Amino acid sequence: MRILIVDDEQSLLDQLKRIFEGLRYMVETALDGEEAMDKLFEIPVDLIILDIMLPKQDGLSVLREIRKAGMTTPVLMLTAKGELGDRIKGLDLGADDYLAKPFSLDELLARVRALLRRSGGQAN
Repeated sequence: MRILIVDDEQSLLDQLKRIFEGLRYMVETALDGEEAMDKLFEIPVDLIILDIMLPKQDGLSVLREIRKAGMTTPVLMLTAKGELGDRIKGLDLGADDYLAKPFSLDELLARVRALLRRSGGQAN
């Protein structure tokens, strides 16, 4: 299964990439919204882990665009913007789950497993 992790914090990207690859996932990363969009239209992924506050194009815009393009890939928002209004907006725009930073790694992994289980791990 292939996961795209989008976050502008390089150390977090590196850490999550190591963890998921250690669990035998294939991992793509992007540091900004434009890079994420390029990868999403080039490489099929089974799950997107997406921050909101990104350079060039914010995560909510990325989410809006991929849903408008008909992509049904599960999206887990992983962001410091954890207020109720932020969570509602992300979910209303098409996110499948929302986890605020700081987060428990065990909870993140459980949510990823649940999203992949519900989607059947199908890249689309």
